Amino acid sequence: MREINKDKLNVKIYSGRPELGAAAAEILTAKISELLKTKEYINIIFASAPSQNEFLAELLNKNIEWNRINAFHMDEYVGLHPDAPQGFGNFLKDRLFSKVNCREVHYLNGNAVNIQDECKRYSDLLIKYPTDIVCLGIGENTHLAFNDPHVADFNDPEIVKVVDLDQDCRTQQVNDGCFASIDDVPTHALTITMPALFKSTFAYAIVPGKFKANAIYHTLNSDISELYPSTILRKHDHAILFIDEDSASDL
Repeated sequence: MREINKDKLNVKIYSGRPELGAAAAEILTAKISELLKTKEYINIIFASAPSQNEFLAELLNKNIEWNRINAFHMDEYVGLHPDAPQGFGNFLKDRLFSKVNCREVHYLNGNAVNIQDECKRYSDLLIKYPTDIVCLGIGENTHLAFNDPHVADFNDPEIVKVVDLDQDCRTQQVNDGCFASIDDVPTHALTITMPALFKSTFAYAIVPGKFKANAIYHTLNSDISELYPSTILRKHDHAILFIDEDSASDL
């Protein structure tokens, strides 16, 4: 493992995806244990993407008091069939939430009759359960959650909002193997906003793979702005970026 720092952001570089996933799971497990020494329960937001697969699988092997964790996910497609495997809630349920006994699991509903009411419902939950840890991915266009550059707002007054997805973001879903073609990818989604993600006490970004190399370059080298949303991680007091040699290849 190699380690560098950029502004406040600690960057850990591993040889490959398995090593990255194992290390991130180990560090998250230690932080959960530390926080539960002084808290009755903690609140964690999880990302949903193939980039998280090794990390999530490793979590299942850890001794974690899941019954003291309230779990959330950070984004969801609007209008996707409720049972579609591409749904982010379904992704996490399949890989994690159905295999552990969380205190509570809160899903975003992209098929709500009133989507604005759904935004408020989830926003109220995040107010009730302030985020202790957020486990993030970074998109090929440097988005965090579904805050693509054209909708990202570091001073967003909202906690959860509806967004339209840009072309790069939708293309990534095809690159990830989640959809057969871009025509199958929904055009809109619900997302937790940038300030709401940033409020998390601890932030862990798990970002392996060659398709993320350009995003990692900009995350660490471009000016901190909404043009490259993930650059905001460099201002977080307790953030770690986990990357592998593939995603670090443009550095």
